[in-house]
Formats: sequence, C-alpha cells, structure tokens
Amino acid sequence: MPRGKQPNSSRSIWSPPLTVRRLSIYLRYLEELANQGQQTVSSRQLGQALGLTDAQVRKDLAWFGHMGRPGVGYRVAAMVEQLRAIFGTDKVSSVAVIGVGSLGRALLRYKGFLSKGFRLSAAFDVSPQRIGRSLGECVVQPLDELEKVIAQQGIRIVILAVPAAVAQEMADRLVRAGIVGILNFAPVTLTVPEGIAVIPVDMAVQLEQLAYMINAPRPGVSGRPRRRQSSG
Repeated sequence: MPRGKQPNSSRSIWSPPLTVRRLSIYLRYLEELANQGQQTVSSRQLGQALGLTDAQVRKDLAWFGHMGRPGVGYRVAAMVEQLRAIFGTDKVSSVAVIGVGSLGRALLRYKGFLSKGFRLSAAFDVSPQRIGRSLGECVVQPLDELEKVIAQQGIRIVILAVPAAVAQEMADRLVRAGIVGILNFAPVTLTVPEGIAVIPVDMAVQLEQLAYMINAPRPGVSGRPRRRQSSG
C-alpha cells in the first residue's frame, strides 16, 4: 500500500506532489462536468479530456481510497465533494496577502477565490500611500499589525507578493507568527523549517516552459520548428 494511503479516507494525506497537482486538475474538470449536469464519468473519459491515461487516473485516485465503481465509473457530484474534502477546501480558509503592489492589488480584487474555499481576509504593506486603502474585502494594514491580525483571524496561509530582497526575512517572520502555508510570488527560493509548506509561483519560469513547448520539436517530428515566413 502506498505510503500514507488510507482506504476510504476523505481527508488530506501525504501523496506525491505531481499526484496532488493532477488532483487539482481533476477537480476543476469534474466541477465543469457537475455544472453541465453530468452525473458520472469514467477514468478513460477523465484521462482523454486531460491528456492522461486511464491507468494514471486510477492510480492517482487510488491514493485516497476507492472512489469509483466498476461498470459505473465515478459519480461526479460525489467526487467533487470528496476532492474538496481532501484539499480541505470544503470549508473556507482565511488568507492574508503580504505586499500590495500591482500583483497584490490584482489578487485582492479577484472574486474567484471564495468559490474555491479561500477568503482573502487581510492585506499588509509598508507603503503609507497604500495603507488604509480598501481592496476587495480588505483594508490594507501596516506590517506592524501582522502578528496580531494573524492571531485574531486564525490565518494559516499567506500569499507573499513582496520584492525578492525582503522575501526571506518576511517568510521568517510569518513562520514565527504561526503561518504554515506560503504561496510565494517573490522570485527567490525560501528556506523554511520542516512542516512549513511553500509553493513558488514564478511567471518567468512558466513562460519559459511555455516557450519551450511551442518551440521544441515534437517527438517523432523531424527538423526544427517552422519559422514564420517573412512577407518581405
């Protein structure tokens, strides 16, 4: 039995990071199917829609117990509920945004987080010009209030959108304040104690990977990628 696997468990357990990433993709697709009124889906249908094999789908979902039924497949609505329970997004978690520059402001104004189980409930910055501004449901507060607000609201997750030069110092402070999950938009690798989860989000890395995917030769296709012909 894979490490950490507990049959019929509906709560989060340790699973390989790539499996967890695919689990998010499954959930998004299943939510689309639920909105369309589809009641069941097979592992083959899931795999074909998401560019995976049906064996990979079954293997991923097997980490979390028996979800489907032979000859029936997966019940879409039940799967959505189970996956949300595994992620812990079946309840709403409060999230703080640290750094209210262009990126932080855009995140605070985005209205889609709540439907996924996250409420942006606090925002902090050092700039006097930003402190006191209302963004989304938050009023930007000074960093001096950070520890008090985190404790009062029971915040465990933050979005870190500060310059790279201060990101590690801020991460250390957040850990001391009781934060256990950091979504890091700063272009730097953070060093945190064991048990603290950090997910880096580097737009440049994602664009590099996208550029590679559209420029690299496909398997089985000879020659270099075709270049756009000049009209001159």
